[in-house]
Amino acid sequence: MTRIQHPLELLAPAKNADFGIEAIKHGADAVYIGGPAFGARYGAGNDVAEIRRLCDFAHRFRAKVFVALNTILHDDELEDSRQLAWQLYEAGVDALIIQDMGLLELDLPPIQLHASTQTDIRNPAKARFLEDAGFSQIVLAREMSIAEVRQVADATTLALEYFVHGALCVAYSGQCFISHAHTGRSANRGECSQACRLPYTLVDDKGKTITENQHLLSMKDNNQSDNLRALVEAGVSSFKIEGRLKDLSYVKNITAHYRTLLDEIIAADPRYVRAASGHSTFTFTPQPEKTFNRGYTDYFANDRQDDIGAFDSPAFVGEPIGEVAEIGDGWLTVNTGETFHNGDGVCFHDAHGDVQGMRINRVDGKKLFPMDIPADLSEGTTLFRNRDQEFERALEKDSADRRVAIKAVFAEQADAFVLTLSDEDQVSVAVTLPRDERIGRELAQNPEATLAKLKENLGKFGNTMFVAEAVELQLSQAWFLPVGVINALRREAAEKLEAARIASHPRPPRAAPAANPVPYPQDELTYLGNVFNSKARAFYEKHGVRLIDEAYEAGNEKGMVSLMITRHCLRYSFNLCPKEVKHLKPDPMTLINGNEKLILKFDCKACEMHVIGKMKKGVTLNLGSIRPTASCG
Repeated sequence: MTRIQHPLELLAPAKNADFGIEAIKHGADAVYIGGPAFGARYGAGNDVAEIRRLCDFAHRFRAKVFVALNTILHDDELEDSRQLAWQLYEAGVDALIIQDMGLLELDLPPIQLHASTQTDIRNPAKARFLEDAGFSQIVLAREMSIAEVRQVADATTLALEYFVHGALCVAYSGQCFISHAHTGRSANRGECSQACRLPYTLVDDKGKTITENQHLLSMKDNNQSDNLRALVEAGVSSFKIEGRLKDLSYVKNITAHYRTLLDEIIAADPRYVRAASGHSTFTFTPQPEKTFNRGYTDYFANDRQDDIGAFDSPAFVGEPIGEVAEIGDGWLTVNTGETFHNGDGVCFHDAHGDVQGMRINRVDGKKLFPMDIPADLSEGTTLFRNRDQEFERALEKDSADRRVAIKAVFAEQADAFVLTLSDEDQVSVAVTLPRDERIGRELAQNPEATLAKLKENLGKFGNTMFVAEAVELQLSQAWFLPVGVINALRREAAEKLEAARIASHPRPPRAAPAANPVPYPQDELTYLGNVFNSKARAFYEKHGVRLIDEAYEAGNEKGMVSLMITRHCLRYSFNLCPKEVKHLKPDPMTLINGNEKLILKFDCKACEMHVIGKMKKGVTLNLGSIRPTASCG
């Protein structure tokens, strides 16, 4: 009986094609990237030609390219989005990540569809509906616990994608409208203004201040390193790293880190295999703590817990490295076991709790010579390193190599020699070397050395994407064969095999919608349904929804509404949870930032916090910000 093996996909972010190529080199099985328009990360767009270049590189390794087409769309953007979908398909893209169900009512190419995290998938009913609607992969809400993931996996055959690393939005994705309400920049259209990273004062219903000037809606960064095996067992098959706006060192370091962890799981359990080909090697040791983070949390993976917020600062503080021992004229010493380097960045919390940083010009052992020493720095202060210059320099260089294993067979025929290359995906090519008066007519003077050298030359794949796992000679005699001729034959075979791999890349098929789909889980949709165009309205009506309000971005919601829905709860964070302290009631609280006041209401049954506010006067939606560029056609 043949055991079914389940592919585990490492999915990395790509700010651009070059970042995507590096992610694949560092072990990604797939990358996700923004196109020229309609992606939910403003400033992370790429033209179709660049995406084609990325696809050509990725497909050599059977890696996939997903394009985020995941904003909600206005009616006059539907045709542009349809044309863009076709251009992306023709460029070789493997899947589209979408939020707007209106796209399903258009003439889309036969490309696989993935449901964006913006579609707010957090229960089995929603997942089952999306499967019937024709999706192949769904991005689960970041807030879901491992137990909740398992429930979804039991209810559907869809591939489940789960964020394992990176920044956390405090609100359920697709359920955050505060940016649009305050600035006209809609998170559902890729222009979040990040109100969650601002400092707030928290006041209870009696006017008592609970805490002041803290970043109460800012979460620590996601890190599921310790939960990967449990997520695999729960049914997750795609492990997603956040970060289409992050720098290249982040992409390299974090991709290599999760590649290493997933490979350990695959090596230990024959039920699982890699989702793409090749093996990556690194010139550095991956260390997630070295790259930008706000502190780490596994969020709600193991249910609700304390200390998930980055309340003190939304900045990268770094690793604690010791205490200031002495401060002199332009220098300071540190009690630490760490080694410092010229160019390191260090920081500390001042008396107000703010983060202040220093760049180190010169190092003499534990004596540091910063560019400037802040006046607030005092002896005994804990220092953190938020830039390790030596580590960053290692990542600035070529820091990974990915190779596909092949077997080479060099066989003799009556009038020619044939070199056959076969790779780990059973792609095979052959090239022929005809015999003539100088090739294959004379015997070598030293047969043993000649055969060894021939085998060595046939296995030299140098700067190609291949590594010889085995070289087999099928010869009747040790013939004299010029080294230059053999090298040219090997190069020709390698080029032919690379082209064959790209040409035979198995692009995933589009799933057909169910003939009798289950109805949408709700028969009414408020503004939380994000219906912004007539095609989306038609889609939901077709699937049993009777009453459909327009998206918040349409500007029809008046007065106070939920601008954020979060699983993060400030009552819980400050030990004021009615479930934990029986005499307490879930009375409203207020967040204050300057003249801005937001009301907090608590739905204890759903274990959610609602951030209530209203649209500021004069705020309108900027429809022009994500229109296609000229390259969209």
